[in-house]
Amino acid sequence: MGAGANTARNIIIGALLLASLPVPAATSVLIWPIDPVLEADQKAGALWLENRGSAPASLQVRVFAWRQGDYQEQFQAQREIIGSPPVANIPPGQKQLIRLTRTGSSPVGQEQAYRIIIDEIPSPTPADASTEGPKAAIRLQMRYSVPLFVYGEGLWGKPDPEGKRSAEGVGKPQLSWRAVTVQGKPYIELRNTGPVHARLTDVVLQQGGQQKPLVEGLLGYVLPGASMRWPAPTELGASSVLKGRVNGQEVAQAIRQGQ
Repeated sequence: MGAGANTARNIIIGALLLASLPVPAATSVLIWPIDPVLEADQKAGALWLENRGSAPASLQVRVFAWRQGDYQEQFQAQREIIGSPPVANIPPGQKQLIRLTRTGSSPVGQEQAYRIIIDEIPSPTPADASTEGPKAAIRLQMRYSVPLFVYGEGLWGKPDPEGKRSAEGVGKPQLSWRAVTVQGKPYIELRNTGPVHARLTDVVLQQGGQQKPLVEGLLGYVLPGASMRWPAPTELGASSVLKGRVNGQEVAQAIRQGQ
């Protein structure tokens, strides 16, 4: 398949992932863990879905390869990680195990990123007495997106509390930032040259004795070898300092300013 076809597929899948907006539903799905990983020594992992609503939940589970390019999120169909079962029907108060399984080996010393997309599929609306069919076709209601990171031999994603994995093998992101202007507006560009992703929370810009958040809570992710941009809350100067929590750090730390 050529580059043009791949680009078209990326655009189609990207549009699909953004197509539906959440609307009120009778189901409420609890998902855990919220940060699943498949370490180098794990063939499979588990994701749990629990229906805490008052109505049965029918959920479609798909796993997409996740990349970042041109400062945008990109999603591609893939066969490296399989989620099973692909459709879960969960009664109220019950839970369902989704098994995440590798179909082959991962690249040595690398982190691969995926997104688990879970769509709620509601039942058809009741039939209208004045018509022969249902009032409307089935439509997606709630959409959940869970990141999944998978590691090849020689690289770990998380410390092992049992000490079976070498602490030196746990990957760390290498972040730097710079100020850029996009269509006349100030942006902060973050680059990650490390071997693993950076999950950024509570990111603030310190300048002139003031501290302003880029966003409240989770800013986003920067995958290995990628760069991402976010609007700056104010014009940037030479004395600007960017601080944030990376991958769940307890204390926010300054991020190195690059060129």
